[in-house]
Amino acid sequence: MPESPLSLHAATPRELKEQIEAARLGLPLLVYRDEAGTQHVKPLDGERVTVGRDATNDVPLAWDAEVSRVHAELVRVGVRWALTDDGLSRNGSFVNGARITGRRPLEDGDVLRFGATTIGFRDQLAAKSSTVVSGDEVTIRDLSDTQRRVLEALCAPVVKGGGLGAPAPNQQIADDLFLSVDAVKKQLRNLFQKFDLDDLPQNQKRARLAETALRAGLVSLRDLD
Repeated sequence: MPESPLSLHAATPRELKEQIEAARLGLPLLVYRDEAGTQHVKPLDGERVTVGRDATNDVPLAWDAEVSRVHAELVRVGVRWALTDDGLSRNGSFVNGARITGRRPLEDGDVLRFGATTIGFRDQLAAKSSTVVSGDEVTIRDLSDTQRRVLEALCAPVVKGGGLGAPAPNQQIADDLFLSVDAVKKQLRNLFQKFDLDDLPQNQKRARLAETALRAGLVSLRDLD
C-alpha cells in the first residue's frame, strides 16, 4: 500500500500545521499532492464530492492521465462518508490498496487511490468511534507539566527535521529536561497508556505518540512559523 499523505513523515512542519488547522474545523478532510508536490487540504462539506481529471470536479486531478474525467464520488451517508465508483472510472478506485466496487464506507486514516494519485482521508468522528484512539480524546488539561515537557522534547527532532526526523531518544529527552532516564521512561509509559498505545509493537510506540501529539495540537507549533 502506498504511503499515506497523512503520514507525519510525508509532511513538512508547515504542511502539518495546515492539516491540523483544517482538522480544527471539525469536518472530514482530504489531503493530497499535485504534480508539483504541493499539498492540498480539502475539508468535506455538503453531501457529495466528485473526484476526476476534469477541472469542474470538486477534487480536480488534472495532472493524472490515469484518472477519468469524472472518476468517483465521495458521498455523505448519515454522519459518515463513503467512496463510490459504480463504473465511472476506467482504471478503478482503491482504498488501502484494494479496488472497490460500489460503495465503500471510509474510516479515519484510509488511503484512497485514483490513477497514480493517493489521497488521505481524515475524519475525527470516525476516529473517535473506532477502536483506535485519535488523540483528540486527550487534551492538554489531561497532561501533567512533566508529561507535556516530555512530549515536546520527544517531538522536537521531528519538527526541526522538517517532518522527517525521528522522535528523540530517552537519553536526549533526559538531557534536555534535566531528568533521569528512568524518569523519562516512566513518563513515556504513562503517556503510552494515556493514548492507548500499549498494544503497539515497542518500536512503533514513540513514533505514533509523537504523530498523535502533533496532530492533536498537544505540542506547541510555534517553531513551524
